[in-house]
Amino acid sequence: MSAPQVIVVGGGLAGISAALECAEAGARVSLFEARPRLGGATWSTRRDGLDVDNGQHVFLRCCTAYRGFLRRLGVEHLVTLQPRLSIPVLAPGAGAAWIRRRGLPAPAHLVESLLRYRHVPFADRVRIARTARRLGRLDLQDPATDERRLGEWLAAQGESEAAIDAFWDLLVRPTLNAPAAEASLSLAAFVFREGLLGAADAGDVGYAKVPLDRVHAEPAAAALQRLGVAVHTRAPIAAIEALAGGAPAVRAGGARLAADAVILAADHEAAAGLLPEGAGVDGGALARLGRSPILNLHVVFDREVLPWPFAVGVRSPLQWIFDRTRAAGLAQGQYLAVSLSAADAWLGRSREELASVFVPAFAELLPAARGARVLRFFATCERAATFAQGPGTARLRPGATTAHPRVFLAGAWTATGWPATMEGAVRSGVAAARAALAAVGRASARPAEAA
Repeated sequence: MSAPQVIVVGGGLAGISAALECAEAGARVSLFEARPRLGGATWSTRRDGLDVDNGQHVFLRCCTAYRGFLRRLGVEHLVTLQPRLSIPVLAPGAGAAWIRRRGLPAPAHLVESLLRYRHVPFADRVRIARTARRLGRLDLQDPATDERRLGEWLAAQGESEAAIDAFWDLLVRPTLNAPAAEASLSLAAFVFREGLLGAADAGDVGYAKVPLDRVHAEPAAAALQRLGVAVHTRAPIAAIEALAGGAPAVRAGGARLAADAVILAADHEAAAGLLPEGAGVDGGALARLGRSPILNLHVVFDREVLPWPFAVGVRSPLQWIFDRTRAAGLAQGQYLAVSLSAADAWLGRSREELASVFVPAFAELLPAARGARVLRFFATCERAATFAQGPGTARLRPGATTAHPRVFLAGAWTATGWPATMEGAVRSGVAAARAALAAVGRASARPAEAA
C-alpha cells in the first residue's frame, strides 16, 4: 500500500505542525506557502544592523502544545520560561507594582500579590479577587457567555474603570488582541481560568531569547526536510478543488496537483477564498471574524533604561515592553520592543507622530529614560495579526473537519477552544493532521494526548 499524499496549504505554525504530524505518520507531504519564508505571523528581519522580530510573541507554561512543538524542533534552549510568574507593572509617577505568584496552590498563589497591587485602590483589589472567582465559574459552553463583552460583564460585577484599565486590560488585551470593552467574555474567562486560576504555575511567562526565525522558520524547515516534506515557498495556491466523493486537488503555478487529503492552514480571510463549495464552510462567517492589528515599536536608547527583561505599562499608551538588546545583537545601549495590541488607533501614523507620543511615554514610566537619547525608532505592523476576538465569534469558528471527507482546516482561527495564539495555531495543526490521517487510513505516530 503506497503512502497517502497530503497537501498542506500554509506555512505558519499551524501548517508546520500539520505537516510534521502527517510526515511522521508516514504520509507523503507537500507544503505550499505563498510567502518566501515559513513561520506565518512570527518572523524576523534584519534592519538598521539589528535582528528584529515582527512582534514580541509570548507563551505561558500552560501552552503545552506550543512547548511540545519547540521540543519537536529541538529549540527549547532558545526560549526562556520564568521559574515563577513575576510581572513588573509600571504607571506614570507610581513606580513598579508586581503581579507575582507565591508557592501556594491556585488561586491562593496570587492573593498576596493582588492585595499589594497599588495601581488600583484597596477596595478595587478586593473586588478584583471576588470577580476573578466568579469569572472562573462561568459556563464557557453556554453560547450566551460568548455573546457578552467582558467589559460589560465586569461593570455588572462592580469593577471600576480604574480596575479595568490597570488590571483586567493589561492581561486581556495582549492575549485576545482586544480591550476588555470589546473582548468575548467566554474567551477572556478561558484565558483567566487556564492561565491564572488553574495550576499555580500555568501563567509563568515565556518568550524567545533569539530572533523568531531561529526558533520557528529555520528549525522547522530543517525538520520538514529530514522527514521528506516537499516545501514550496513563494508558491501561492490559486484554488482547492474537491468534488463530492472525489479526491481533492490544488491548483498551483498553473498545475493541478491531486492529493488524498488537503489541509488548509492559511489565515481565515485567505481560506474563505480558497475553500471549495463541497467543504460546506460558510465563507461569510469567516469574513465576519474580522481582523485586529498589532503594532510593534522598536526603540534603541543610548543606555539601559529598563532594568527588567520585560514590563507592562498601565495608564500609558505603552503596553508590554521587552528588552531585546542581546537577541538583536546590539553591542551598546538598549533595544526595547513594544507590543501594542488592538492597535487600530495607531495605524497610518507616521514614525514622527508615533515617536512624539511614545518617547515621552517612556520617560513617564522609566526614570532612566528621562536623560537617555533615542538613537533609533521605527515600527512594524501586522494589520491582520488575529481575528477580532469579540462577542459571538465562537459560532463563526469552524472545526478541523469539513463537509468534504478529505478537506481539513487548521489555523488559530478554527475552533480550538483557545484564543488566537501560537498555542491555538499548533493545536489546530495537530487536530487537522490527525483528522486527515484517520481519513486516509493512517494513525498519528504520537500518543493521542500529545498535542
